[in-house]
Amino acid sequence: MSKPCYAPLDAFQELTFAVPDHACDSHAHIFGPYERYPLAEERSYTPPENGVERFLWHLDTLGLARGVLVTASACGTDNSSVLDALRSHPQRLRGVAVCDGNTDRATLAAWREAGVAGLRFNLYQLNGQAVYKNGVGLQALQALAPVMRELGMHAQVWVHAPDLPDLAPELERLGVPLVVDHMGRMNAALGTDNPGFGKLCAMLADGTAWTKISGADRNTNRKGVYDDIDAYALGLLRANPEHVVWGSDWPHINYFQPGDVPDDGVLLNTLRRWVPDDALLRRVLVDNPATLYGFGN
Repeated sequence: MSKPCYAPLDAFQELTFAVPDHACDSHAHIFGPYERYPLAEERSYTPPENGVERFLWHLDTLGLARGVLVTASACGTDNSSVLDALRSHPQRLRGVAVCDGNTDRATLAAWREAGVAGLRFNLYQLNGQAVYKNGVGLQALQALAPVMRELGMHAQVWVHAPDLPDLAPELERLGVPLVVDHMGRMNAALGTDNPGFGKLCAMLADGTAWTKISGADRNTNRKGVYDDIDAYALGLLRANPEHVVWGSDWPHINYFQPGDVPDDGVLLNTLRRWVPDDALLRRVLVDNPATLYGFGN
């Protein structure tokens, strides 16, 4: 039985800075309405309905112009809500879809035309066990990589950074651009000298991978403050500032207690703490996502 998640907040902390024009939230999800877009029967959590119009409200409230919608594991391989959102808002939205290794070229080409920039693969395990149901794994990526290369699609990999030293050779061999979710989704207590985090920094430095400096709320042991994540974000920015994007992870699924759902204003102000330089902030929020996801000027 999947657990019901708490809803995202209806108001955010006031921002401490001016968000640059054309800024992008590079990681978010939408859910529902469930009458039209039902969840997968087998799933790890049950989020409240938050469709594309609610996501656009989120963007507008924060002063963000663009967003990237990622098909969530609770949706399985049903990308219909994301695809419909992209077709309805082609200037503002791009997508990252989930599909199995048998998906044909014509389908992927149609998705690419609709604004799907990449496919997501769930390699995230702890102690050898998958953390979420419905993940599409390495075998699917291996099967789809030739068509992804042809269509110019990247592979967004949800992976625990400590597993990267073992996984990276196979991922790099496929010749598909890689985007690592949530800074490698490792708890802050593991330390920046962790070999997996070092490998992630090296992959950014040599241009093999990008990363999202998102998920501070998931990696932290300092809820609502996130200063134990500072060294990770700064290390990734130093490794290659041209291969870093930021995302809110709205609507913050998998929070089951009141008061645990993060404030997107706090998360965006945390980004500003990491990036006090205006030119670098514009690179992370505007230029890099425009390149990675194919937004126009």
